Amino acid sequence: MASITNSHLILLFIISSTFIVFTLALDFSDVPAEAPDGFLPLAKKHVVIRNTVENGEGLNIHCKSSEDDLGHIHLKHGHTWDFRFHVNMSKSTKFRCHFWWYAGGNDFFNYWFDIFKISRDDKPSGKYPVCKECIWELNRYGFEGYICRINRDKSDLWCFSMDDKP
Repeated sequence: MASITNSHLILLFIISSTFIVFTLALDFSDVPAEAPDGFLPLAKKHVVIRNTVENGEGLNIHCKSSEDDLGHIHLKHGHTWDFRFHVNMSKSTKFRCHFWWYAGGNDFFNYWFDIFKISRDDKPSGKYPVCKECIWELNRYGFEGYICRINRDKSDLWCFSMDDKP
C-alpha cells in the first residue's frame, strides 16, 4: 500500500504553487478583471512616450529597469514610442529613462525620469491614479524640464520635474 510522505507533500505544494502563479500570469483579455489595477503583482502595463518637445527636435530615449534594458530609441517630433511589461512578483518594478535632445547651438537638454514606479503609477491608495496605460509627454505644456502623464482623452494631467542627474 502506498503512503504519502513529507517529501510528496512538499512536491505537491511546489507543483500546485507553480500552476497558480502561471495561471495568474496568463492574459485573459476578454475576461473582466476581478481585482482593480495595482492590486496584484503581474499586472499588465503599457507605457507610451510622445515626443512633444517645444523646439520640434528629435528625442533620444534610453529606458531600463533592473531586469530589462530597452536600448536607445530616436523618436521624431510628434511620434510615439511604447513598451509593455508586467509588474514583477515583489511589486518593485521601476523603469528609469534618460531623455536628451538638441536645444540649439551646441547645447543639448539632458534629463532622467522614473517613467514607471509602483509608488506613483500602481498604488491604489497613492496620490495619483493607477495607470494601466501610462501616457507621457515632454515639455508640451510650457514647463521646461517637466514631463506630464495624461489620460488618453487628455481629461487629466499630472506633471513632474525631471532630474538633471542620472
